[in-house]
Amino acid sequence: MYSQEDLNSAVAAGVISAEAADALRAHTAAQRDALPADAEHFRLITGFNDIFVSIGVVIMLVAMGAIGQALAGAIYPVPQWTPDVGENWWMETHTQRMMAEGVALSLAALFVAGTAWFLAEFFTRKRRMALPSIILLLAFVGGVMATLTGAIMGWLIPQGDEQEALGFSLLAVSALITAGAAWLHWRRFMVPITIAAGTGAIAATAVLLLVAIIGPNASNIETVILSLVFVAGLVIFAFAMRWDMSDPRRETRRSDVAFWLHLLAAPMIAHPIFALLGVTDGDNIGAGAAVAVLAVYIAFGLIALAIDRRALLVSALAYVLIALAYLFREFGAVELTFALTALVIGSALLSLSALWTPIRAAVVKGLPGEMQARLPATA
Repeated sequence: MYSQEDLNSAVAAGVISAEAADALRAHTAAQRDALPADAEHFRLITGFNDIFVSIGVVIMLVAMGAIGQALAGAIYPVPQWTPDVGENWWMETHTQRMMAEGVALSLAALFVAGTAWFLAEFFTRKRRMALPSIILLLAFVGGVMATLTGAIMGWLIPQGDEQEALGFSLLAVSALITAGAAWLHWRRFMVPITIAAGTGAIAATAVLLLVAIIGPNASNIETVILSLVFVAGLVIFAFAMRWDMSDPRRETRRSDVAFWLHLLAAPMIAHPIFALLGVTDGDNIGAGAAVAVLAVYIAFGLIALAIDRRALLVSALAYVLIALAYLFREFGAVELTFALTALVIGSALLSLSALWTPIRAAVVKGLPGEMQARLPATA
């Protein structure tokens, strides 16, 4: 599948004529018209070869990581315990073991990141394969972050609040460098998920820095972190909407970028809300919290319908399952809790999917005219 930008580039380079490009656009549009308008298309797999190559990519990356660990063991071996060592061996070798583990993580991750970039030069830049490109991007960004994290582990030994705050600060710097690496990857390969990876790294930078400033051991640190993640999720959601509204017909790469940003923002919005409601504390969440979960999920559903994105619904699904299970147990259906919960959720999702277009049309109709014009068409 080629985007409008690819066709324009091909015309500008003289590879194909403008007439041929227009004919291809018309043909593609006719095919899309035959598909459901509410299918929320995004490019993941273009053929079984994507899966075949992805398996090979994963195996290659695992192998390079193992080679990196082996080399690290030769360069900086981990102290080995023997029965004749003294009682204080663990304390005496703590620093050396941390160094060895950090070197192993850094070198293995560096090998993975380098290999991912090298493979992307062919499978992403030349072959333009969707699923392998996603795997390679995640491996590269994750490898960069892990390389820097291993370097921090190599010499930073937690000793008191000040040292822990320094560790969070260094992790924030690592996340910022990772965001820069994601930007370089985007400039080179233009993989849609890259924007989400870089944005997530920037969000992690901000959260880690604020935690370092407040203090990792503050009494309310968990609530603070949840609040920061929630705010970051809202910002990312707004950023995703900016990409979405720049392409309301969802014909270019911008739509794919927005999809991955929505997928990133959704759990960052949903989890803090439900965690603060107490859903993640255990099964006994209380009737009030259970009803609140359902109310929040309905609100998520209305937003998802308006913007024609399902990420919020998927990210909050587990919490709704917990809430419904609690309510069914409260009404005495203990033995059928799982069956009834699955039946209600499954029926609701399938019904919503089948009636997505008319329900969405009704929701969008109630929005201001200017906002309707910037959202995907309802028909």
